Amino acid sequence: MVEKGLDVGFAYDGDADRCLCVDEKGNVITGDHILYIYGCYMKERGKLLTNTVVTTVMSNFGLYKAFEERGIGYAKTAVGDKYVYEYMAKNGCRIGGEQSGHIIFSKYASTGDGILTSLKMMEVMLAKKMPMSKLAEPLKIYPQVLENVRVTDKKAAQNDPAVQAAVKAVAEALGDSGRILVRESGTEPLVRVMVEAPDHDTCQRYVSQVVDVIKAQGYAV
Repeated sequence: MVEKGLDVGFAYDGDADRCLCVDEKGNVITGDHILYIYGCYMKERGKLLTNTVVTTVMSNFGLYKAFEERGIGYAKTAVGDKYVYEYMAKNGCRIGGEQSGHIIFSKYASTGDGILTSLKMMEVMLAKKMPMSKLAEPLKIYPQVLENVRVTDKKAAQNDPAVQAAVKAVAEALGDSGRILVRESGTEPLVRVMVEAPDHDTCQRYVSQVVDVIKAQGYAV
């Protein structure tokens, strides 16, 4: 794409309900970028009903920082576009989606549509006469470390007082400079420990702290 001097590229999954973009410099534009770019565009035109963009708990911490800077509200749902749409339908929200590129424009559809997402991104580029890289620039994606721990009992591991205390300690240490998320896999005996922070080393250190406690409490397989 860069070699040919193209303005933007789009990639879809097998059934084309997800879409990611590539800007003119070859950078990947994720679902979080798409939510930011179009959410801002809607707000500028007075089209962002309820002033809320619906995300999932897996959206990057940087997205929320960027929304706050633009005075845009946000909601977080469980992972899965069905949960995003349920929240949108219940609360009258116009745009929502996932980091993976599932973007829902509720005026037109009740699920992700990759072709529609592509058109919407090109619409913003043309209307604002800006390249994709510039539209995405204000969103600073925070480094992320995610570690999966295979455990004997997902619920017990998460509810263990020592594990909860370790998670709370990390959350307090990060303050408003990052976040920790501990969630179980829906399909495997795994607990996922994820930290987003200003640098990779901080992420790794805090993930290891919590994982070490899960192992020390005897839950790891």
